[in-house]
Amino acid sequence: MHVQEWLDSVPAAAVYAVVALVIGLESLGIPLPGEIVLVSAALMSSQHTGVNPVVLGVCATAGAVIGDSIGYAIGRKGGRPLLAWLGGKFPRHFSAGHVATAERSFQKWGMWAVFFGRFVALLRIFAGPLAGVLHMPYWKFLIANVLGGICWAGGTTAVIYYVGIVAEDWLKRFSYVGLGVAVLIGLGSMLLLKRKAKNAQQEQREAEAEPVNAGE
Repeated sequence: MHVQEWLDSVPAAAVYAVVALVIGLESLGIPLPGEIVLVSAALMSSQHTGVNPVVLGVCATAGAVIGDSIGYAIGRKGGRPLLAWLGGKFPRHFSAGHVATAERSFQKWGMWAVFFGRFVALLRIFAGPLAGVLHMPYWKFLIANVLGGICWAGGTTAVIYYVGIVAEDWLKRFSYVGLGVAVLIGLGSMLLLKRKAKNAQQEQREAEAEPVNAGE
């Protein structure tokens, strides 16, 4: 069953809870389609009076902020062994190359990596745990986390909702256009990060091989 069809079959309170839970778990570090669920629910709110877009945006933001904060706490306590464990459980998302790419982003941009990472599918999963592993000061993380959560969750809800209102008749016939665009954006960002991850892995291998070559 499609995501939007399933959300349409449950009460509004359940929609709010599912959106908050999925986004929270994704932000915590578990690979889940948080953006797809949010876009589907926001599109549905523009077509049905039962789902309030303001409440939806608040629930999505709360899930994002709380999930990221829990991920930060887990990352700070688990350290690098946690990343290694996640790499074993989710090799496609937490490979050494992906971790190296995310870590370089954090070292270069600091708290802004947490803020802008909210808008990139893969970095949404990394942001909380990696910030904790790298011992980013919590007050910096919290500011970027809250602002990023509000802009991403609230902004996505508002944009999709108003697009649905303006183009209601058109979207009734093509109700998955908004969802399809979100999926394409998510896939594009993941492919870009995958390429950067491969480059990071290659650089890491070359750096490790340099002392050996020097010795020979």
